[in-house]
Amino acid sequence: MNVWAIGRDASVWENPMKFEPERFLLRETDVKGRDFELIPFGSGRRMCPGISMALKTMHMVLASLLYSFDWKLQNGVVPGNIDMSETFGLTLHKAKSLCAVPVKKPTISSSY
Repeated sequence: MNVWAIGRDASVWENPMKFEPERFLLRETDVKGRDFELIPFGSGRRMCPGISMALKTMHMVLASLLYSFDWKLQNGVVPGNIDMSETFGLTLHKAKSLCAVPVKKPTISSSY
């Protein structure tokens, strides 16, 4: 099954080549292998065995990163000019890498 092509199918997705995560807000698409327009963990007998752990820990890890750091783009890059083109390899990755710089939030210290 060509998951790359499914994710870019214009008959299923509006603007399939644009990064629009908000498209999932209005859909009831399930990532657990029942809706074949989005199968990040595979489906059926060959489904990823780590799906339960991934879905449970993803929120905690993301919240921890967002809470602990202020994020900025490297060297004054603006979001509208980010090159989102892809290149093939063992896995699909960005042709031009993106670097987000974590800036440690100041901690509030109290002295007693």
